Amino acid sequence: MAAAVLGNTLEVFDFIAYGTYAVPIGRAFFPNHDPFVSLLLSVTAFGLGFVTRPLGALLIGAYADRSGNRAAMLVSLSLMGLGSLIIAGLPPTHVIGLAAPLLLVAARLIQGIAWGGEAGPATIYLLDTAGPGREGRLVSWQAISQAGAVLLAGLAGVLLAQWLGGAALSAWGWRLPFAFGVAVVPIGLWLRAGPSPDQAPARGPDPAPRGSLTRVLGCGFVLMVGGTVTTYFLNFSTSYALTVLHLPIGNALLVGVAIGACAMLAAYGGGVLCDRAGSRAIVVWPRLLIGLLIVPGLWLASRNDSSVVFILLCTVVAALQAAAFVGSLVLIIRALPAGLRTMRFGMLYAVSIALFGGTAQIAFVALIRDTGSAIAPGWYIAAVNLLAAGAALALPRGSDAKQTNRGD
Repeated sequence: MAAAVLGNTLEVFDFIAYGTYAVPIGRAFFPNHDPFVSLLLSVTAFGLGFVTRPLGALLIGAYADRSGNRAAMLVSLSLMGLGSLIIAGLPPTHVIGLAAPLLLVAARLIQGIAWGGEAGPATIYLLDTAGPGREGRLVSWQAISQAGAVLLAGLAGVLLAQWLGGAALSAWGWRLPFAFGVAVVPIGLWLRAGPSPDQAPARGPDPAPRGSLTRVLGCGFVLMVGGTVTTYFLNFSTSYALTVLHLPIGNALLVGVAIGACAMLAAYGGGVLCDRAGSRAIVVWPRLLIGLLIVPGLWLASRNDSSVVFILLCTVVAALQAAAFVGSLVLIIRALPAGLRTMRFGMLYAVSIALFGGTAQIAFVALIRDTGSAIAPGWYIAAVNLLAAGAALALPRGSDAKQTNRGD
């Protein structure tokens, strides 16, 4: 579990660090007299990293089904370290010209392959390690590790802002989180290369008819889209707070800390509830609540120009998202038939994120600019969450069966 969690945390930490520092990265590599154009180009480069996620899921997922999930996780972590190393040391555009944004895009593509190949093996590995009545709790560490990465990125931002000040943080301090990720990669590689128990994979249902598999993949795709759009709004919340709500940088960075801390607790709670009550309800109700709360919450935050309101909204949404994400993982994996399960789940995860995660922040910025409304992203988030609740209800009924609880 430590091998899966630490590696996943490091990979998500570097991914989220880019989203957190999209504004200064845009100034360094995409300078423009219009700050919105600079930000749009920055988040576009962020989105390009999602293009190669399906490729990573296909290649590394197939390798995992053949050689084991631990071996696949070594490959994905090594690639993520390489991409982060490039970003940490890359000179800005005014120093090396056009080579700077091109190399930045190359690093993002490498990271996309790494994360596309990480999600499937890490999640399946955690589920296969679980015994009866513990699937939700073990798989919840996938979400906990991601929330921990958000928390670490937020804490790093707050500490760097206090230590360096806003000017130095914007000029070069944003590189330090990427350098930290590179420095810790050897620890993750050491854990993942260690001895692994001879754990028999937890098999999914027997091979299903094509129509049934299509239904599972279609519903799973919609579930992943709902979670993806919500997650990447939370990742974008610091930039949203700075550029749309015009909050002080210290308050904006606190959003990430609050989101990470709350989501970690909610993810484990969601895993426990999955094991006790079934995963379907842990998906449906949080998705419905997010769909109903997000637009009024953004309206209040933009109207009052209040840090407290926005932080409270983000923490509530983060808690609901974390619980629903754990339920979605268990619900989908249980529904998938045996055979090429890691690759199928990895492709489902990667394609949904490539199409909707890679475009989410671009869509948020474009919606705000085109409509002139700070709450425009809320309608998008509400729509995908309500659709995800419907998809959870449409999945085969056996996929949310409660497991016999054998205790801690």
